[in-house]
Amino acid sequence: MPRVKGGTVTRQRRKKVIKLAKGYYGSKHTLYKVANQQVMKSLMYAFRDRRQKKRDFRKLWIARINAAARMNGLSYSRLMHGLKLAGIEVNRKMLAELAVSDANAFAQLAETAKKQFNN
Repeated sequence: MPRVKGGTVTRQRRKKVIKLAKGYYGSKHTLYKVANQQVMKSLMYAFRDRRQKKRDFRKLWIARINAAARMNGLSYSRLMHGLKLAGIEVNRKMLAELAVSDANAFAQLAETAKKQFNN
């Protein structure tokens, strides 16, 4: 029985990995073994960071809302609680955008939240 060489299949598989490793530093984009390790690690980072990105943006939005709320005499938690009591459902992404681009609209929302505590 002749030995199985499988040259084309192996070469195609390795070329696919090397192509994914394009732009990596040093031998990581030329040597198959090192490139394969780095590609696997990179895919793990990509999987993890697709979820991490959502957390990072939420943290950024909360920081921006908090800064704008404090400029209007409220803490972040009191602002959010006041808006909830007022029945205003605006997500954090939109609140942060208002805080940055339209300070007057944000100030009106903050006033609405403040009124909820006075009642």
